[in-house]
Amino acid sequence: MKNKNIYRIVLFIILFIFIYYERTEIENDLPQVENIATEAEIEIEDPQEGEIYYVSRVVDGDTFKIDKLGTIRLIGIDTPETVDPRKEVQCYGVEASNKAKELLEGKEITLEFDNSQGDVDNYGRILAYVYMEDGRMFNEVMILEGYAHEYTYNTPYKYQNEFKIAENNARESKLGLWGPICADN
Repeated sequence: MKNKNIYRIVLFIILFIFIYYERTEIENDLPQVENIATEAEIEIEDPQEGEIYYVSRVVDGDTFKIDKLGTIRLIGIDTPETVDPRKEVQCYGVEASNKAKELLEGKEITLEFDNSQGDVDNYGRILAYVYMEDGRMFNEVMILEGYAHEYTYNTPYKYQNEFKIAENNARESKLGLWGPICADN
């Protein structure tokens, strides 16, 4: 009986050493966390003003993605939230996202940058004005049609006056955000 207990203990110790050794080998083969870069740290391609880019995915009405470049946040506009987990979906947010998808997703665009706003925002998104295939500026179209309002983050930007006029026109025409559907919000 005593020999069986010793045999079990020895077997347990051997099994423990084997499992520990295998686990250590597996962990050594895994990449270390500190070596993994975040999306914002990976600079795949420098954005070039005027270069043609392909919109791979629209996130919401004022944010979209370009493969090999990253996430783009539009300068001078803000659309109602649809994807922020801290907030409820806001009035006209779904419509703004759908309009952005209609006009941008799968389409070619060009970017314009504004030195007064910096290259990226606090979330690592590239800040830009966007021109659609037909030559119209997407940022301004979204405001003109009532899908977005003019938004100044910290400092005035290149098209601030034009965007404020566009918002006033949308308000006066009661388009989108300024129409009856969002009147109570």
